[in-house]
Amino acid sequence: MHNPYPEQSAAPDERGDVARVVTGEHNDPYAVLGMHDGPTDGAVVVRCLLPGIDSVDVLESSTGVVRGSLAQVDAAGFFAATVSAPQGRFGYRLRITDHNGTRDIDDPYAFPPLLGELDVHLLAEGAHWRAYECLGAHPRSIEGVEGVAFAVWAPNAQRVSVVGPFNAWNGRVHAMRLRIECGVWEIFLPGIRPGASYKFEVLAQDGEIVLKSDPYAFRTEAPPATVACVAPANAFNWNDSTWMAHRGKAQATDAPIAIYEVHLGSWRRHPDGTSYSYDELADELIPYAVEMGFTHLELLPVSEHPFTGSWGYQPISLFAPSARWGEPDGFRRFVDRCHAAGLAVLLDWVPAHFPQDPHGLVRFDGSCLYEYEDTRIGRHHAWGTLVYNFGRREVANFLIVNALFWLREFHVDGLRVDAVASMLYLDYERKPGEWLPNIHGGRENLEAVAFLRRLNVLVHSEAPAGAVTFAEESTTWPMVTGPEHLGGLGFDYKWNMGWMNDTLAYMRLDPIHRRFHHHLLTFGQMYATSENFVLPLSHDEMVHGKGSLIGKMPGDRWRKFANLRLYLAFQYTDPGKKLLFMGGEFAQEREWNHDRDLDWSLLADPAHAGVQRLLRDLNGLYRTLDCLHSHDCDRDGFRWIDCNDVEHSVLAWRRIGGHPRDFAVIVCNFTPVPRHGYRIGVPIPGEYREVLNTDALAYGGSGVDNPNHLSTAPTSWHGEAQSLTLTLPPLAALVLLPPAEAEEMEADVIEADLIEAAPPDVLPRDP
Repeated sequence: MHNPYPEQSAAPDERGDVARVVTGEHNDPYAVLGMHDGPTDGAVVVRCLLPGIDSVDVLESSTGVVRGSLAQVDAAGFFAATVSAPQGRFGYRLRITDHNGTRDIDDPYAFPPLLGELDVHLLAEGAHWRAYECLGAHPRSIEGVEGVAFAVWAPNAQRVSVVGPFNAWNGRVHAMRLRIECGVWEIFLPGIRPGASYKFEVLAQDGEIVLKSDPYAFRTEAPPATVACVAPANAFNWNDSTWMAHRGKAQATDAPIAIYEVHLGSWRRHPDGTSYSYDELADELIPYAVEMGFTHLELLPVSEHPFTGSWGYQPISLFAPSARWGEPDGFRRFVDRCHAAGLAVLLDWVPAHFPQDPHGLVRFDGSCLYEYEDTRIGRHHAWGTLVYNFGRREVANFLIVNALFWLREFHVDGLRVDAVASMLYLDYERKPGEWLPNIHGGRENLEAVAFLRRLNVLVHSEAPAGAVTFAEESTTWPMVTGPEHLGGLGFDYKWNMGWMNDTLAYMRLDPIHRRFHHHLLTFGQMYATSENFVLPLSHDEMVHGKGSLIGKMPGDRWRKFANLRLYLAFQYTDPGKKLLFMGGEFAQEREWNHDRDLDWSLLADPAHAGVQRLLRDLNGLYRTLDCLHSHDCDRDGFRWIDCNDVEHSVLAWRRIGGHPRDFAVIVCNFTPVPRHGYRIGVPIPGEYREVLNTDALAYGGSGVDNPNHLSTAPTSWHGEAQSLTLTLPPLAALVLLPPAEAEEMEADVIEADLIEAAPPDVLPRDP
């Protein structure tokens, strides 16, 4: 290379390079800075940009011998000189002197490229399923030097730099190398340690300079701060190998799945209002969920998000557990302890959209990089957010890798994919003229469909075995849980939003009007096994003026509680996996507020404690009785006894297990009128036993019940040769077991009529 600095001065034709480096406008700083071949054999040129430095010497790394001094070419701190090198280029360090004294440093521009050929190829193809291992900030040792390797995708930027306290946030100092093959900028900064704060300074083609948070940041400062932090290399010692090896059975369609949906910031707080940490939540939340009989915890998004009021659904740093509750290993410990307790952990995951905070993904490199350029596709007007460009392979790679990251690096057991309907439909919440049809003129987002199918294929092939996906999908899109090769989307489960909307609409009605809307409870069986469904009573139904779950129930206080107990039993005995938002298990009266914790003091009230006790017993019954869960997702598990008693608003059905005597009889009375002598048909004779009655005194009910043993009569009814005569309590559900099952049922599993009313025994402990 021609030496532009004869006698330590810049040649006129090279002043442009110096000026562009000094002003931070050079798009290839490695072509200028560092060590380069000199004008003749036996010489090299060394150049560096070190603002505020008085003098710079070049030392041979292996010997510590000073090989030459650099002259200050520009007052902004640009130093350069030709240095003798008889053997050619050599390993070197820089000895710098300033007002703090003299010290030796390593030159970032002395190190080779970071990304390997395979990394570059896979990133360019959008098929690097471990991209988080090479993008972002990673502590590394290169040529015996400790530091941090930084890499970020920004193909349309003019220049990208790493900035932080280590360079006084000066974007001119550590400009990165562009790997033009894949659009990734990279640099190795010696001496940087885990914990260092940083951002990327991006110079767009139009000259605008913006500071961006690292899309692959593994740790951040707690909001409202917006900087990323270098995370230490993951060396967490997991203790859940047995759980991980067998978790697939616990999440299969024939397993009991009872999900407790939790917002970590408001489940419980310290007396001064501060949030629990991940470790404190592990101490309190895990034993509570276990005692209550839940099988799964589902956490509202934990990825870092700037706006607390978004509950995590507008994340910025998708790879970083929120610093609100601690550091990443704290979340790992939480998951590990869940697994030790037999609890699966599901995460709400948000690939549908992202917020427009300037430090985030919006126009990341000065162009619409992650989002669609056309706002008719790329903007959710109702939410004020942007839509990921699912058709761009690098963006799809980013999202899929993020899903795999949580499943691999945090041992999460499954992902609940948020707002799937908004991804599938181009006209979702858009008026005519506000959306752009697909290439066939339709309303389906074909790129999102392809993305979701690929996501599910890769989760099931690349993530640890047994991981599952749940779709929050509110439309009639076919085969959401169907296999990809048959045209389905490939999810394991789908939220049954139709069930939730219909049944809540019914329960809101005064019982006197329910006979006119009987179909709201029965219609769901028309499609109950068309997908693998979860029956959700989620956070979405407890906010924005919708009130709490018990607040939706009609009538006076007694009727409200009776209706809620009936509704919870209806949910737990209907086909489908179960999901309940925190607070619903003890009849939280106030609408959920993310800024304060649940009203645990309500459990001093026997009515609230009774609902909690019922929910615990429902979980126990659901998990214990094979017939209540093994056929949640197929037609073999349900049979109506009577779905036509409109005048009395009574429903009766059987849940069926693996053999003819493995079934439970469920009867629900949706009016406040006790019904005596109510006859139902049953398939086998003998003595039946009432194992759950939501009107039991222990649950806060009126205590209307049936004898311990109910004998059949040879009276044909409901198409069966045998029948039972029952007393139906007001606004209540009964669960009965046939002779064989009743005899095998352990007395202490659930026997609501024998449970002694007592103060609440399931309550999180004060710290």
